[in-house]
Amino acid sequence: MQNRNFFEDVDPEETREWLEALESVLEQEGPERAGWLLETLTNEAQEQGVIRTHLDTPYLNTIRPKDEAPIPGDIYMERRIRSLVRWNALAMVIRANKDNDDELGGHIATFASSATLYDVGFNHFFKAPHEDNPGDLVYFQGHSAPGIYARSYLEGRITEQQMDNFRREVDGEGLSSYPHPWLMPDYWQFPTVSMGLGAMQAIYQAHIMKYLQNRELIPDRKRKVWAFLGDGEMDEPESLGALSMAGREQLDNLIFVVNCNLQRLDGPVRGNGKIIQELESLFRGAGWNVIKVVWGRLWDPLLEKDSEGLLRRRMDEAVDGEYQAYKKNGGAYTREHFFGKYPELKKMVEHMSDEDVYRLNRGGHDPFKVYAAYHEAVNHTGQPTVILAKTVKGYATGAGEAVNKTHQMKKMDLESLKEFRDRFDMPFTDKELETVPYYRPDEDSAELRYMREQREKLGGYMPVRRRHASNKLTIPKLEFFESFLEGSGDREISTTMAFVRMLSTLVKDKSIGDRVVPIVPDEARTFGMEGMFRQLGIYSSKGQRYEPEDAGQVMYYREDKKGRIMEEGINEAGSMSGWMAAATSYSVHDFTLIPFFIYYSMFGFQRTGDFWWAAGDSQARGFLLGGTAGRTTLNGEGLQHQDGHSHVLTSTVPNCVSYDPTYAYELAVILQDGLRRMYEEEESVFYYLTLMNENYLHGAMPKGAEEGIRKGMYLLREGKGKGGKKAKRVQLLGSGTILREVEAAAELLREDFGVAADVWSVTSFNELRREGLRADRDRLLKPDMKIAPTWVEQCLDKRQGPVIASTDYIKAYADQIRPWIKAPYRVLGTDGYGRSDSRAKLRHFFEVDRYFVVLAALSALKDEGEVDAATVKEAIQKYGIDPEKPYPVIS
Repeated sequence: MQNRNFFEDVDPEETREWLEALESVLEQEGPERAGWLLETLTNEAQEQGVIRTHLDTPYLNTIRPKDEAPIPGDIYMERRIRSLVRWNALAMVIRANKDNDDELGGHIATFASSATLYDVGFNHFFKAPHEDNPGDLVYFQGHSAPGIYARSYLEGRITEQQMDNFRREVDGEGLSSYPHPWLMPDYWQFPTVSMGLGAMQAIYQAHIMKYLQNRELIPDRKRKVWAFLGDGEMDEPESLGALSMAGREQLDNLIFVVNCNLQRLDGPVRGNGKIIQELESLFRGAGWNVIKVVWGRLWDPLLEKDSEGLLRRRMDEAVDGEYQAYKKNGGAYTREHFFGKYPELKKMVEHMSDEDVYRLNRGGHDPFKVYAAYHEAVNHTGQPTVILAKTVKGYATGAGEAVNKTHQMKKMDLESLKEFRDRFDMPFTDKELETVPYYRPDEDSAELRYMREQREKLGGYMPVRRRHASNKLTIPKLEFFESFLEGSGDREISTTMAFVRMLSTLVKDKSIGDRVVPIVPDEARTFGMEGMFRQLGIYSSKGQRYEPEDAGQVMYYREDKKGRIMEEGINEAGSMSGWMAAATSYSVHDFTLIPFFIYYSMFGFQRTGDFWWAAGDSQARGFLLGGTAGRTTLNGEGLQHQDGHSHVLTSTVPNCVSYDPTYAYELAVILQDGLRRMYEEEESVFYYLTLMNENYLHGAMPKGAEEGIRKGMYLLREGKGKGGKKAKRVQLLGSGTILREVEAAAELLREDFGVAADVWSVTSFNELRREGLRADRDRLLKPDMKIAPTWVEQCLDKRQGPVIASTDYIKAYADQIRPWIKAPYRVLGTDGYGRSDSRAKLRHFFEVDRYFVVLAALSALKDEGEVDAATVKEAIQKYGIDPEKPYPVIS
């Protein structure tokens, strides 16, 4: 044996004996036996909480029975309440699908597996908004919504009529299928379906809460963010995508509860493995505190007898597919296939009946184990906590328990209903069961009194959502941005630069400056925002523990615990989640924030569109800025950097207001109007603005243009032709960076062909379309009323000549307003994949530049008999346009 010097070894002799024992095993029995002994010793040490050498621990509860915090309250009364909630949740779904052809659907199995997880939270942990405490935030798993409604029904918050209208919302009396704040604005706080979004939203919600506390904008009231998730849901990239951020930021205000019922929608989550062990490794590796709640207390006596560790070994051996089969096939099957693998284990349960074996419960169905886990979680500091609770999908639903198709179950046969009734002591006869009645005890019953008492201790009922902040913000008038309304003088700037200057001005405002939250996904320098690093600081919960290499520069990289810029790294989804948390702070914290999330437009909606939809559902309020927008503005970059479709995509979100401004004064008008609508009028809309990196001169705002800028278009320049009043005339529409090409085209038409061109700046084809559709609907439904013309009609109806539109986006964007244009209408756009080249060449390739605008105008005039074909051919030759050039859509 080699000589070893052990630093601060308190008992060198004992150490030597252990090492000699190891060497003896190696010599006498070989490395395999030595490895097994070490593995066994390590597992025992981990189980006892001595060391953490593996990312996963033995397949046992993290909290030992002797360390469990005792559950307070009346456990029998809580079981009774849980039974009532279970029954009413089941009844609601069955009644919605009973004796009709509506096929409304609904989910029974998810809540059946998670009822105890929610019940313990409602009875002992979920703090409601009360006094000056905004309360805890709970992201309820979407498919468990029936159980949340069922509890609210018992509390008297939801009527039987509403329960009967589950998933019948059109008439305004029903209940949402899932958590939807837009549809139930006083009830649900957060949308959690699509699956996976709740996890990342919850992480960034906790992050923004810490941000507000560290900036001393809100006090630390020990609030918690709870996220209830499914084990199958954890396969979504968003579910796990921000775990390391939560660990790195030590978000001890965050608790995940993963309902590990081992089944996803079609079958096992990990039939050949163990999802709990896999998730434990992922969370522990990301720096989370992990609490496993695998086994209920009925297993405790067996585990206590397991002196040789054989039961623990069998628990580790069995895979999830087997555990599913044990629950599906009953006690006799479990005795034979689980315990029967080893004679010693089978003997361990010989005194138990098959029914006793079947009732060996899983941890997620045991309120004692769940309470102990929650108690540990809320008192843990320095780390976020995840609770991995093992349950049975479709628990107690008879024929639906632990079967692969249980997720789709929305009906139950009569025998299963009888079993459910008997198991949970519901007072219905067999005949009454045929109608699947609800059950709500008398108002003065012991059950309802207990429910009220428990919730009163925690501040009131949940879920509940605040619609408005206590105090409205006072928004600066348009004059606040006066310097931007006057133009850029002789200096060329981009709209991105103009926006950054406006933002810098806004953060200095004494009224709302502190509320402004800039958010960037590691692109601040791209957008010229590095000047804000020193001015505002980059938020870091740890401050700045190092001297940055650029410390001697004016715009050095400054991190600060009270920093205001959220720099989320190369992470659009995380940045979007942070923006959502800030954009709903008026509701969540009763403290309004004004978030600005600026990013590459191409990497925005198409990467995080599901979050945008959730933001709309959440009634988020804030600004999203798509930088370097347009297919041709970003010269030198490639296909995947060039955005020609973001406005078309954002138009699909009903409460997203989008604009594509060209000039700084347009941006100022839109920005001020958005602030007014969202924060003064408290409209539940959010804004998407596109910004470009192309530098050019910005003129002063034309007199009276404000209304048109807000509505979507205004006359920028009246055209003049060489023929005076009799000159041929066209209407040219443009937006964003291509508006300047349209302006140049107007000059070419006048100089080269004597055509007068009126130039219109279209700040939002999307908003024009929405206003037009609203007018069309009024005309349809109110035929006896005189409906005012649409804004497009007001602008163009009395104008002469065909209308030509050119933008840096696909043709579908500008084509949206065609129904309200009576004149011939032609649209140019950037359909096709982008490519790398100069702006001029890209615009010519996509046929949206000044020359193609001229060509389109002359062609339209030819169709009207105003010019001949020779004139059109002259333009083609004059501007060097190749009729055989590649078709950009498929080139």
